[in-house]
Amino acid sequence: MKEHELSAEPTHSVWDRTLEPRLRIEPGDEVQIHCVDASGGQVRPGMTTAEYLAIDRTRIHALTGPVWIEGAEPGDVLEVDVLATRHSGWGWSSIVEGLGFLKERFREPYLFHWQLEGESTSSLAPAIVPLRPFLGVMGVARAEDGSFRTRPPGPFGGNLDVRELCAGSRLFLPVFNRGALFSCGDGHAAQGDGEVCINGIECPLDVTLRFRLHKNQRLAGPLVESSVAVSPDSHPDSWIVVETGTDLAEAARAATSRMIDLLMSRCGISDVHAYILCSAALRLRLSQVVNEPVHTVSAALAKQILPGKELFPAL
Repeated sequence: MKEHELSAEPTHSVWDRTLEPRLRIEPGDEVQIHCVDASGGQVRPGMTTAEYLAIDRTRIHALTGPVWIEGAEPGDVLEVDVLATRHSGWGWSSIVEGLGFLKERFREPYLFHWQLEGESTSSLAPAIVPLRPFLGVMGVARAEDGSFRTRPPGPFGGNLDVRELCAGSRLFLPVFNRGALFSCGDGHAAQGDGEVCINGIECPLDVTLRFRLHKNQRLAGPLVESSVAVSPDSHPDSWIVVETGTDLAEAARAATSRMIDLLMSRCGISDVHAYILCSAALRLRLSQVVNEPVHTVSAALAKQILPGKELFPAL
């Protein structure tokens, strides 16, 4: 195992499998990755709302990468272990006309600056917001030729905005290209389910990731193994299936169906029993509702329900 470091810049703001990798590593290696904030470093502490409205929005979701993982081939699964995250003491959130879950109600542009005090922020006193930094975007190169903006997620991962992806979690992604070509960015110091105003607490973020390969494994889309309870009703150790779509109900059905498929293929549970188990114990949640027309649904099942089982055994 080797340790590497990858600077934030130059960044890229598209998925394109022809991008040259900035780093080549072996499975099992760890990489400290530096990421600018989601604006591509354009937002700064003290910036006015008027200045914010003038930023170059083609640079949104500035990503660090790609990282080439030796031996990765289409049909493999890439495991990304989030070992550590570190914010830089500041962040921002905004309201932009025409965006957000309540865009008809909140039309006036607004930029809010956060001061991040270690593990919490009191910038919106009397509220004290706990900080659980994570990357909103983690993904591999898409299967298709072309250059694609990063806003919609997909089977390759991408703009998932799943807040369980904080330190201690593991993300599993299907590989579509040689080397996988992993990129990440869009750091959040905290985020509520839905990310309803269009932002979490956007911030520059340094992360330490470890990459592993599961050869010749079938996976239809992103899968998360969490280790931290992000809300009072969540369990720290869970399997989380992530699905996106233009219809929330269809995305929720797809996430539920994928969890059933995993329980059948990995745990030996019959289809009808898996369906009943999901009905009794699955947590369906809205992870993102603002990247219209695409929304993200998470389906989580606590690992304690199936003691001793692992969907992807440790390497």
